[in-house]
Amino acid sequence: MSLVTIAEYADRLQADLARLKLFGEGIEAHIMDGGMASLGLGFMTPARLMVLKEDEQQARSVLTAHEAAERGEADIERDPKDIWS
Repeated sequence: MSLVTIAEYADRLQADLARLKLFGEGIEAHIMDGGMASLGLGFMTPARLMVLKEDEQQARSVLTAHEAAERGEADIERDPKDIWS
């Protein structure tokens, strides 16, 4: 069982949210931070989001799609006049 780091976060909460997003897609993920991120010192030792090597590509795709959706860049066709979508 080989784990790989797919993302790093200065904030443990952000890492937990990403882990839960992966969990919702059926991907088991773990956070390694040495306790520093939870102390507000994530800039020194960031929280690393880790998955099994065989899940790496799928996990990266899930996080990339999630981040794009948060920025409003998801592949959703919208009417530019529709301000409510």
